[in-house]
Amino acid sequence: MSDPLTDRLKTLIVNTLKLDGVRPEDIPDDEPLIGSVRFGLDSIDALELVLTLEKEFGLKIGSSEESRKALASVGALAAYIRSRQPAA
Repeated sequence: MSDPLTDRLKTLIVNTLKLDGVRPEDIPDDEPLIGSVRFGLDSIDALELVLTLEKEFGLKIGSSEESRKALASVGALAAYIRSRQPAA
């Protein structure tokens, strides 16, 4: 079963970073986002993505260490966002 948050994150990643030839469903939940040979995201991409995520989800990703952990993979990013969202 598909997770709506990870699906949304994958779409955001593709659209924000203008990943030509990559579809959201092509991004595995557990593949590293930064330093991945497959996607080639660098520190500028990470910063752009963090800014989009902060705006989209109304959260603040503090330090570079925190952003590195949050952007470890789509799964890690979903867990990070869930841990900072108010309980429904």
